[in-house]
Amino acid sequence: MNRIHLLSDEVASQVAAGEVVERPASVVKELVENSIDAGAKQIEVLVRRGGISLIRVVDDGCGMNRDDALLSLERHATSKIRTGADLAALHTLGFRGEALPSIASVSRFRLCTREHDAEAGTEIQITGGKIDHVRDAGEAPGTQIEVRSLFFNLPARRKFLRTENTEMSHVEHQLALQAIGHPEIGFVFRTDQRLVFQIPATTSLHQRIRDLWGASLADELLEVPPMERDGVRIHGYVGRAGVSRSTRTQQLTFVNGRAVENSVLTHALREGYHTSLMKGQSPITFLFIELEPEAVDVNVHPAKREVRFREPSRVREAVVEAVRAALESDRERWSATFVAPEKPVEENAAAAESPSATQTALPLPMENLVIHDRVEPAPQTSSPTPAAPPPPLPEVRHTDGWVVTPEPPRAIPVGAPPPERYAPGTLRVAPPLSQTTFTGNASNPAGDAPSRSFRLLGVLGSLYVLMENEGGLVLVDQHAAHERILFEQLQRRIEEQGVPVQRLLVPVTLELGARDSDWVAQNLATLQKMGIGMEPFGAGTWKLDSLPQFVRLGDPLRLLREVIDELRTVSSSTSKLRLGEDVIAKTVCRAAVKANDILREPELIRLIEDLLRCDLPYCCPHGRPTMIQISYSELEKKFGRKV
Repeated sequence: MNRIHLLSDEVASQVAAGEVVERPASVVKELVENSIDAGAKQIEVLVRRGGISLIRVVDDGCGMNRDDALLSLERHATSKIRTGADLAALHTLGFRGEALPSIASVSRFRLCTREHDAEAGTEIQITGGKIDHVRDAGEAPGTQIEVRSLFFNLPARRKFLRTENTEMSHVEHQLALQAIGHPEIGFVFRTDQRLVFQIPATTSLHQRIRDLWGASLADELLEVPPMERDGVRIHGYVGRAGVSRSTRTQQLTFVNGRAVENSVLTHALREGYHTSLMKGQSPITFLFIELEPEAVDVNVHPAKREVRFREPSRVREAVVEAVRAALESDRERWSATFVAPEKPVEENAAAAESPSATQTALPLPMENLVIHDRVEPAPQTSSPTPAAPPPPLPEVRHTDGWVVTPEPPRAIPVGAPPPERYAPGTLRVAPPLSQTTFTGNASNPAGDAPSRSFRLLGVLGSLYVLMENEGGLVLVDQHAAHERILFEQLQRRIEEQGVPVQRLLVPVTLELGARDSDWVAQNLATLQKMGIGMEPFGAGTWKLDSLPQFVRLGDPLRLLREVIDELRTVSSSTSKLRLGEDVIAKTVCRAAVKANDILREPELIRLIEDLLRCDLPYCCPHGRPTMIQISYSELEKKFGRKV
């Protein structure tokens, strides 16, 4: 007896529906994409009970005549492609012709459509894939589709759906994706008896983001300057350094107008944000990538969520460059807000030249920073001459009888333990600052634009430097700021002088697979620059004879695989000296000034100046912010002066 049978049309449709229709959000996605492809300018969506009871999508697109409406419900019937060659030049969101018949096979389905110049439209009613009736209808031009009782004929599949609130959140997210991807279309979304959002058509992507996610998020975004590199065009918005989420729900990427997920894009975004994000965090992005249709394959996933690039490195390089350009543009805004002081005015000149000021602890000498398990000062050939003790600082007497004695300034040597914390009930203050106003124009040194100014106010908690500028109050984390300064200084030194290398007493032989072995052979010069000495030692075997000083041997094969995986994800314009960056960050964290380290005014000024010269001054190597601004309007709200 035969064991192979042909499936009935009903079962075959249900199998196909399992690939296309995962949940109510999948139905909304397919129907809204059809509306967009039909040229709709306004799309209205209504769902009930999370889409399980009812999904209704109404658009004002081109509509269909009766023949096309009936044909659209046949499997693999579409108006968007005709030959296999058309798959390489797709300009529409849909193309397979599977969505409508798949949805109709697992629901109670109603289609009502009318062309704009037609006297009457067409209504088609289907239950579980079987047509109930076809008749004339008097609906408005466009198309209206209702999907009721989703999975009513597949009770096992229906049990896999989540709660109504969960399904509703998926529907809302899917609609938000379509609204962001097509700001020129107006969207209305209703659930049960509640209006979720009603957003008009706009030519501004930033306005669409503001309409959907609010002004607070929109104000934290940076515009990605429109750019083109090797045929890849990119524009959109990304979050400022330090603005992130614990999940990738707001990491939205669009390829030729289609919201997609792709590991190449994920790695490229993290590469562009390198050292600007905390570990475990994901950036907020609304990034649009456009390239020739034949360079991207969208026919690799049943739901068209994933795409494949013909030249992934070309796309990765363009995304990394675009994100970095956006962050650099924010640096100009950041510098204009937090302007580095020029020279103090004359009344501070004497203080800057006093004996105590010559003991400045910033910046820390680079020769004292060693990439190793601990930080040690450089050896001295002769005993240093002890410095004369600074003159005592005058007591500050208040009218209420309190007497405060400032502590003399101290230079914190590299590797020295942090000073003891103050005992409860005592009061210590840093040396008083002159509160002199400084002026400067970091973004325009030539002075074409009016310069901004700020003044140092003091130090809060022996950690946060307080300053005032035109915008309000500025707080600087002295530890985070010094971390960023030392990190970039040490990174540049390694780039210029190379990585310190330690030779292994006994070389280690490693057997690699064919792909890894081929990659090592092609990137041998890069590995040697990183301090990893390797040479071929037979077929598929390599001899490892040196490693960077800051790396412990441990499992050499695991180490090499981690290095290979890391370098495969970075762009060609990125430094290949990534192996030691975590160690560099930990080293400068130990060496940087800390809480309770007392800094005098010249040291604070030097700290801000050096910070503003960094490539990424707004965050430390771990992604924490170095400066924050509290505007006057925020302060006025706190004190009830402003509603």
